[in-house]
Amino acid sequence: MQVKKHSGELVPFRPDSLRHSLSRSGASPDEVDGVFERIKDKLYDGISTRELYELAFEYLKSCRDTYAARYSLKKALRDLGPEGFYFEKWVARMFQEDGYKAVTGQIIQGHAVTHEIDVVATKGQELLAIECKFRNDVDAKISVTTPMYFMSRVVDISDIKYTFFDKTLKVSAGWLVTNAYLTTDSIKFGEYHKMNLLAWDYPREASLKARVDNNGQYPITCLTSLGAQDKARLLKAQCILVKDVVRNPKFLQMIEINQEKRKQILEEAVDLVNSPLEH
Repeated sequence: MQVKKHSGELVPFRPDSLRHSLSRSGASPDEVDGVFERIKDKLYDGISTRELYELAFEYLKSCRDTYAARYSLKKALRDLGPEGFYFEKWVARMFQEDGYKAVTGQIIQGHAVTHEIDVVATKGQELLAIECKFRNDVDAKISVTTPMYFMSRVVDISDIKYTFFDKTLKVSAGWLVTNAYLTTDSIKFGEYHKMNLLAWDYPREASLKARVDNNGQYPITCLTSLGAQDKARLLKAQCILVKDVVRNPKFLQMIEINQEKRKQILEEAVDLVNSPLEH
């Protein structure tokens, strides 16, 4: 049996890959088996990856909202678009959760030209210049020209002191962060030049997905009990992480929902943040 990708390409259906993605939602082995059997009954040759995703999402949600929320992480990151403005905000928040002070959209002068740095983060004597590459396409890949270009920018801003958060430091490292995949050449280039690359599935044990699951740094767009308009309102109010709602439930007063719905959203948020995946 074949599955049609977003690009239109047909690829063989891999039951093990589907089972693995279901298990990464946090569902128990028995729950994964149950969901897999329900999906299997709906499969047909040429089914789209979108339809497959929607089936899995629906059945996982019937088990537990947080399973569907985790399963939808890739889509939730795309929902930080369409231009990626909120993706940059989310990356900044991720670094803040790791103890950095971070700010987005900074213009700095390099040796040769000025640069707009998507995220600047500092902790101790570290000053990080972070480039965010947001992609709307499900199967998008970042080609080798992107890390090449970014490395040249890092070179142009190296050995210059910049002041952020009352500290004057030289840039200690650059990071390239994307919600997409990396081509083989991008990975080879990055590894050879010891670049900090963070993509959807790279590095393998510390990928963007793994980092989010391990640290509970889910974007607010993950919550399945929120509608698209409500998510947009919360993002505009700088409620970027699910943790933001857990820490400050008053954010939910900004959207027009009744008390029962507010309770449902908060319960899903707390469950998602407080139920780490078992490896």
